[in-house]
Amino acid sequence: MTSTPEKNLPFSLQLTCGAIAGVVEILALYPLDVIKTRAQLNSGASVGVVSSFQDIIRNEGVRTLYRGIAFPLSIEAPKRALTFAANEQFTTFYMKLFGMDHVTPSLALATGVSAGITEATVIVPFELVKVRLQDKANAQIYKNAWDALKKILQKEGILALYNGLEATILRHAVWNGGYFSVISSVRNTLPEAQNKNEQLRNNFIAGTIGGIFGTMLNAPTDVVKSRIQSFTGSGPRKYNWTLPSILLIGKEEGFKSLYRGFVPKVLRLGPGGGILLVVYDTVSNWMKLNIVYD
Repeated sequence: MTSTPEKNLPFSLQLTCGAIAGVVEILALYPLDVIKTRAQLNSGASVGVVSSFQDIIRNEGVRTLYRGIAFPLSIEAPKRALTFAANEQFTTFYMKLFGMDHVTPSLALATGVSAGITEATVIVPFELVKVRLQDKANAQIYKNAWDALKKILQKEGILALYNGLEATILRHAVWNGGYFSVISSVRNTLPEAQNKNEQLRNNFIAGTIGGIFGTMLNAPTDVVKSRIQSFTGSGPRKYNWTLPSILLIGKEEGFKSLYRGFVPKVLRLGPGGGILLVVYDTVSNWMKLNIVYD
């Protein structure tokens, strides 16, 4: 998916590029993720993004907007590294498997889904801890990420860290499939870049549109994932598997509720998708020019 596919980076450098892109993106846009999770866990009246920001800052302080960032930040580098590197590796594998000489939207869809599944299986415990910390109801239960991890293990057992595995796999498979396939399609329709600035522009446009499209597709699975992972073991478990949970939320709250938190989510993952692609391609192109490798 890089802009100079004729010279592929080795796997270790692909990992490095993805890691750098992920860290830049999460540092820039993490507060929107907190707002998104709060909205998804709320079954009452919806609150706007600006109102949510104001409410958190006024009642809980600015630091709350970064509550739970330690775990996501610690996993963001390997997560995005794995996503982009896996996408590169699956692209090479599928092109050889099907005898293709260029990336098509259908190939990009297949590689994106494969990379998303790979990514999801690794990050489930980190996502669960993040959701627990972002939930306002847990403000007095967990001091920080490590305290949350310790208490979850003590009270619920190690398997609890994998609550929402199925929903996480579906969420990431759908988002990555939509993201990478749309990037491929948009790049083919944009005017060919004549200089570095135009290349950055094309990457940001393609990545942003891809991020918005992926977010539109996976919003219901993301809401379900947050509901499943917020369960602390107290009382009856209301949400477990993805499809039954989607149907239950639709029945009790209306199917519009499956898009709770959509605005902050799309505000993060739209531009966030653009940032990821720009940083990844910029770093990878720099490495191709400045690092000697076989």
